[in-house]
Amino acid sequence: MFALGIETSCDETAAAVVRDGREILSNVIASQLDLHAEYGGVVPELACRKHIQVIDGIVERALAESGLGLAEIDLISVVRGPGLIGALLIGVNYAKGLAWGQGLPLVPVNHVEAHVYGSAMSNPQMEFPAVGLVASGGHTSLFVIENLGKYRRLGETTDDAVGESFDKVASLLGLPYVGGPEVEKLALKGDPNVIRFPRGLTKKRSYNFSYSGLKTAVLYHVKGYGKTKRDRDRISEKERADVAASFQEAALDVLVQKAVRAAEEFRARSIAVGGGVAANRRLRELFHGCAAKLGVAVHFPAPELCTDNAAMVAGLGHRLYTKDASAATYDFDAEANADFFQ
Repeated sequence: MFALGIETSCDETAAAVVRDGREILSNVIASQLDLHAEYGGVVPELACRKHIQVIDGIVERALAESGLGLAEIDLISVVRGPGLIGALLIGVNYAKGLAWGQGLPLVPVNHVEAHVYGSAMSNPQMEFPAVGLVASGGHTSLFVIENLGKYRRLGETTDDAVGESFDKVASLLGLPYVGGPEVEKLALKGDPNVIRFPRGLTKKRSYNFSYSGLKTAVLYHVKGYGKTKRDRDRISEKERADVAASFQEAALDVLVQKAVRAAEEFRARSIAVGGGVAANRRLRELFHGCAAKLGVAVHFPAPELCTDNAAMVAGLGHRLYTKDASAATYDFDAEANADFFQ
């Protein structure tokens, strides 16, 4: 079965074709990085306009790269949420029109669940029950995966998502947008033990996350060098690198601590990590080190499935449809805060 996936939850317009839920035949992503870079973050109105301009061409390109025509597609899957409501509406309405016109089943999927499936696509040997962690610019969620399709929420961010905090710290350090990869790159030159930044909510048994305190601690530390941007820019490259490394260690340490503790408490056989932050090499090192002591396998998506993409959407859509054909429906709307937990 060939599934066409469409993803427009934020600032990437993506389309992909996947065979039988796992084999990626094409995975096309139109980035809006240059469009939003001057603002230091995503501007929803600009993102929506760009989605409208490029979505048709992206879908056509995904089909062309897969070697298939639209007539050979068996199923269309689209993200219904969570995300920017305007951006979601563009993808949902486009997918509805395309599916209706071709007489194809249409499966709406949850963006966060798709990230979990992205990890499973890359690791078919994943064993359940598992602990799932989705860490990105918009989401920090921890949950138990009884099996794909059955999830139980453990915790989520109470304020900033971890990826968002990376972007904000990057801005404080004068690094370009998108901040996550830039902080990671600078952190390689620094010492993560120079500054002991706070680890949010680690003194409680809660599985929730908080990054506002860590972000504020970095702000005060950087501002301590001076009150103006000019004074901030006088911080040496070594000092900036130490801040980046120490921040990164604090931010990632919390993710690993809570996920590993959850795996131990709920006797998980594996840990599945998804989302843009899953591409961070230091996070992978920390997870593999801690999980090895516990005897639990840790699974990360392939790099191309970490950030927002449509291959994970097509794969999840296929799985939902083959498990229960009633998952296909036209009777749904885009939902900015869509949930998928039982």
